Amino acid sequence: MRRIRNAAGRARPKQITVRMAIPMLGDITGVWEPVEAERKAAWELYAELATRISTVELGPEDGFLREALSSFYSLFGTTRDILRRYGPEVAPRRGPGEITFGALAVTVLNQGLRPVLAAWHPRLAAYESLRPPDVDPVTYERGWEHAAELRAEIARVREVLVALANALSEVAGSADLLRPATMPSPPRRPGRTDNVRGGQYGWVSRSEAGAARARRASSAYRARSSSGSACHAVRRARVASPRASAYAPTRMASRRPARPVRTSRAIS
Repeated sequence: MRRIRNAAGRARPKQITVRMAIPMLGDITGVWEPVEAERKAAWELYAELATRISTVELGPEDGFLREALSSFYSLFGTTRDILRRYGPEVAPRRGPGEITFGALAVTVLNQGLRPVLAAWHPRLAAYESLRPPDVDPVTYERGWEHAAELRAEIARVREVLVALANALSEVAGSADLLRPATMPSPPRRPGRTDNVRGGQYGWVSRSEAGAARARRASSAYRARSSSGSACHAVRRARVASPRASAYAPTRMASRRPARPVRTSRAIS
């Protein structure tokens, strides 16, 4: 697939194939050949999706249902603002099987989010209106008999938004912001006292680094010492054995060649 690069040098596809399933609508499949305005709009909407609770998976006891619905609702205003600012360039006329930013974003909002909000917003609001003053909203909401059902609907909508976010990220040529990031180590800067690896951002002080080197050297010395002590113990055991003692003089004699005995004579 032919790709172009953005200002940061990251490869961006000339076209992508979009596949996503929307509840009660079915699968959306098509080819997207984005223009530059669509790439910019895709990045703006992707940044909104990546920083909202609407794309975060909620556990059975996590999150707040009202907050999730409010996040879904606010996406309508965000998308409308993006469409107004970029104009018809992000929604050009295309043939069958071809996708544009405007068509994809509006379809997800109207077919994926709007039915859930229309069905569950008034039901949750009616239940919230009956909350006693002495009960906090979170405890009261989790006691709702339809809370599990609404969580399942939110999870299905989340899958649609994540699929949309992945397509937008691919078009914009950005990194995947929905996954936890690994913190890279900062570059070393000579002359500073904190340019040694370790710590929260991969740094510790020079004194701590020196202590760590000393500990490593001490460990290596102990390992060599223990190894040398073991070798000496084996040698001592060999010398102490009767068999080694019997052959020890012979071996020593063979190692030391005989020297001639010198005698001094007086010269008369």
